[in-house]
Amino acid sequence: MNLDFANKTQAEIEQEIIDHLLKQNIVEVEKLEKVKRHAKLSSQSLLQAIISTNTLSEEEVYRNMAEVLGFNFIHIDPLSLDIEIVTASLPANYSKHHNIVPLSREGDQITVALCNPEKLKILEEIEHQLQIKVKPVIATPSDIEIINQGFFGLHTSLKAAETMLRAGSLESKNIFDREYLSRAEQELSPHTKPIVQAVDNLFGYAFEQRASDIHIEPKRNLSLVRMRIDGVLHDVHVMPTLVHSAIVSRIKILSRLDIAQKRIPQDGRIKREYKSIELEVRISTMPTVFGEKVVMRIFDPEVLLLEINKLGFFAKELALVKDFIGHNEGIILITGPTGSGKTTTLYSLLRELTKPEVNIITIEDPVELVYEDFNQITVDPKSGVSFANALRNVLRQDPDIIMVGEIRDEETANYAIQAALTGHLVFSTLHTIDAPSAITRLSNLGIPRYLIASTLIGIIAQRLVRKVCTHCTQDSKLPPDVIKALNLSEDLISQAQIKSGKGCLHCRQTGFLERTGIFETMNITPRTRQLIVSGADSINLRQNARKEGMLSLREVAVKKMLLGQTSYKEVFRVTGTSQYLIEDA
Repeated sequence: MNLDFANKTQAEIEQEIIDHLLKQNIVEVEKLEKVKRHAKLSSQSLLQAIISTNTLSEEEVYRNMAEVLGFNFIHIDPLSLDIEIVTASLPANYSKHHNIVPLSREGDQITVALCNPEKLKILEEIEHQLQIKVKPVIATPSDIEIINQGFFGLHTSLKAAETMLRAGSLESKNIFDREYLSRAEQELSPHTKPIVQAVDNLFGYAFEQRASDIHIEPKRNLSLVRMRIDGVLHDVHVMPTLVHSAIVSRIKILSRLDIAQKRIPQDGRIKREYKSIELEVRISTMPTVFGEKVVMRIFDPEVLLLEINKLGFFAKELALVKDFIGHNEGIILITGPTGSGKTTTLYSLLRELTKPEVNIITIEDPVELVYEDFNQITVDPKSGVSFANALRNVLRQDPDIIMVGEIRDEETANYAIQAALTGHLVFSTLHTIDAPSAITRLSNLGIPRYLIASTLIGIIAQRLVRKVCTHCTQDSKLPPDVIKALNLSEDLISQAQIKSGKGCLHCRQTGFLERTGIFETMNITPRTRQLIVSGADSINLRQNARKEGMLSLREVAVKKMLLGQTSYKEVFRVTGTSQYLIEDA
């Protein structure tokens, strides 16, 4: 450990960092004078002022601090921490109090992250008290706060619940022992303070990590918490089976579900606030062999209500889509698998059409985001409200635009066609692999082809790819086998801007941050209508659409890769090997 800095004051260390920034021409003298004035007016330290004035990013400041101190700089990815080893080394409350984070332990050495050099004295105390070597590394305050406030908060509350369970003289037994489970649930109720805190921390951490889904999965001897971030599932935590039962009960209470009923699936909703934004969380419980599995889908209005030009369409396709929604009547279909962003696209298109003089009615199963400008109806089979039944009655509500969450059967498809024929603009979704297959799907549902041809305006097939993190993007190259697999010319490669993310605190070392859509946009032209009526299959329809300029999903993904927006690994992960997704011109 660098003992010289351990004996220096914060002001002395800060001055050495400032001298380093000036010497390396990282900050200009004139700019520094402005920062000093800002620091004085805002009562900030000079380093804080450098960050708040956007002179340097937080990461740049603390990287340079690490260089001056002679330590490594590190990004902390909470999903890579071994929580049991870390908290066994230093109690979470101790770490939180001193604003440090233990990262790993190897033999008699522990690696500890800090952002304040004055805490080097604390590390010396740890060495003395625990008789172990401490290896300090520098991390940003944001990174350390996320771990101490969110990740350790979740762990601490779960540990407190487990401790309470042990204090109640209940030891781990067979999970199928009914008497034991009954006693345990009485001692560890969903209203117990550690359980309440654990669920609150679980939501807080998920929101902080931009998770779209939270999975709580019971196993034989434990329960696994996983989160889907940018489309990929990550293991986050494990907890005892009995704590799992109390956590699930707490979630069911918040979503107004029947906590006594554990043998049938249940659905509910929770509203949570995060950074002054109200988020909708959809709850789904499912009985499994080892207990109730819970999946919570988080609906962020900032994601679901994107402006149409932020969905990811290229200019040509965006113009075509705007032409689609400019019609007064007809059907527009969005296709793709679950989780491909269809709802976001639908909401964005409807939002584009929202005007005081327009009556927009949506029929959804369930309503994923409450939006006051839409008249939203929830499908409820128990009450006799199906897509078809709701659509039939909606036609009496003087709608201009109708959104049907999904066309699942012939009856719903027929009513959608009738709505389009009677002067309404209809939006809906289908689960098909590509755009032309939607026509075949409607035909298979029993809709006459002449009706499909006369009402269909356009079809959008879509997927989501992860975007290269803009905070750590770097120039990259495509491997020769990738160039060959994608059939890319030398001329195309020479003009490409291939990028990759090296990993940073913003993207949790993944190199990816957020997602964007890739779209196969099929215009129903007069020639396409003729082919539909003549009985052409999806292959012939696709060939014609390609001749008319439609890009395949693979081609759009490759185009985004060549522009540096995504990576070749994402291209292959999302578009796979299906001929419908990768077909070349």
